[in-house]
This record gives sequence, C-alpha cells and structure tokens, in this order.
Amino acid sequence: MYRQQSPPNLPAILAGAVVALILTMVLSAVVVINPGQAGVLSILGKSQDQPLLEGLHFKPPFVSVVDVYDVTVQKFEVPAQSSTRDLQDLTGSFAINFRLDPVQVVYVRRTQGTLQNIVSKIIAPQTQESFKIAASLRTAEECVTQRDKLKADFDIALTERLGHYGIIVLDTSVVDLSFSTEFAKAVEEKQIAEQRAQRAVYVAQEAAQEAQAEVNRAKGRAEAQRLLAKSLDIPGGDRLLRREAIDAWRAGGSPMPKVLVMGGDSENHPIPFIFDMSNIGETEGQSTGNQPFLQ
Repeated sequence: MYRQQSPPNLPAILAGAVVALILTMVLSAVVVINPGQAGVLSILGKSQDQPLLEGLHFKPPFVSVVDVYDVTVQKFEVPAQSSTRDLQDLTGSFAINFRLDPVQVVYVRRTQGTLQNIVSKIIAPQTQESFKIAASLRTAEECVTQRDKLKADFDIALTERLGHYGIIVLDTSVVDLSFSTEFAKAVEEKQIAEQRAQRAVYVAQEAAQEAQAEVNRAKGRAEAQRLLAKSLDIPGGDRLLRREAIDAWRAGGSPMPKVLVMGGDSENHPIPFIFDMSNIGETEGQSTGNQPFLQ
C-alpha cells in the first residue's frame, strides 16, 4: 500500500518568504559609504542634489541606486603640446595629483559620469590649455632656465580651470620637456659658442696680465739701472761697480780676472784706469793697500 505524503507546512513557508522579503527590503534601504568615498543617490533615474558622505544612509528600496566615487588622491600622467613666445614647438608631460571634491560629486555625476570620462574629457584638455597659457609667456630658452616659474604658472591655470568641475588639484610635476630637433641643435651650438667666447676672454685676460707683468719687470730693470747710474756719479761709485763685477763673476763661476781696465773713453778720463785685481780679496775691506795705479 502506498502512504499518502503530508502536505508541506504552508505557514512556515509563508513566514520564511515574509522574513526574506523584509530582510531584502532592509538591505536595499540602507547604504554604507566608506572613508575616502562619496555617493550620489538616484531615485527612478534622477540624481538627488545632496551627496552621500561617509557613514550609513537610508534610501528607498528597489527604486533607487547609489553611485559611489573614490575621492582619494588620484594620479595621472598627461601629455601636452604648445608653442613658446618665440614660436618654438614645446612638448611636455605632466604628472597630476588630484581628487574629486566630495561636496560636488553630484555635479560630477550629472556632467561626466565616470572617473575615466573625467580624465579624458576634463583633465586632459584643461592640462593642454593650461600648458599653452604658461608656455606662451616665455621663450623656449626661458622655459628651460625658468622651469620653476613655468610650473607655477601652469599650476595656477590648471587649478583655476579644474576647480569649476569639482576637481581639486593637489600637486603637479613636470615629467619631461622636449623641443624640436632644430632648436635643440641651435641650443647646443650656442652653448659651444659661449664656451669658446669665455675661453677667448680668459686667454685675453691671461695675455694682458702677462704683458702687465713684463711692463713691471721692465720698469724694475730701468729703475735699477737708474739707481746704478746715479750711484756711479757719487764718490766711490767706481768701487761699487767693481764690487758688482766681482759678485757677478763669482756667481757665474768664472775665474777672477787679474787686471780690470776702466775709463779712457771720455774727455775727462782720456787715459784708462788699470786695476790690479790679483789681491782684491785681501784688500777689499782695508782702507790702505794696493790701490789702482795709472799708466
């Protein structure tokens, strides 16, 4: 015989279904926004004006959805091209640190939607325009030598432009600046020419200093000769001349001469003086002794 199966417990099933439905409604009626996030509540496809900041929030179940945005620091590297004040092509690459303003995420949701759209449709073109503003204020050479000022002008322009879209610029970095091949070659040639000019100035200065040193040496020799000539005009000048001649011979290692002949070439001294120098070392400090004799 077959036993008839008992019918299922309908009250228990219904109770379980009700509990599941209530639990589902409760879960769909709350949303948790974590730190570093901000949410936008949309009810039947229409976004609400107030953003959902971090914490627990209630929302209508089944008919609402919450779009959560990351409002922590984001970093993207964006290329840009421009022309300088002297019409040189300049290419740059910038690393931009930014974050979304949590208060304005509703505006971001309505106008841009996703973070990818923000980068491609807002940050990239505004970086390009800001770079054009900063580069147009300077020549190509100034963009290199005044790189900090170029970055400062770029930061000001970019911060102002992205601020209108609910984007906060935290920092920017100039990753690379490059010029056309022709300009890079011109800069290199200019540097070589400046180095050569500096070398020429150094050589000219060195020559001028050497010439001045030679003039000073010539003046010194002339002054020494003047003093020597003056000393010969005073009494005993002939003895000074003999003393210098003796020192010169000794310094040069030459043997001492036996006889020194002086004079005989003027009207005052028509007859030359002949000095016996064989005993000059013995008589040099004495008041008497062998004296020059006249023949």
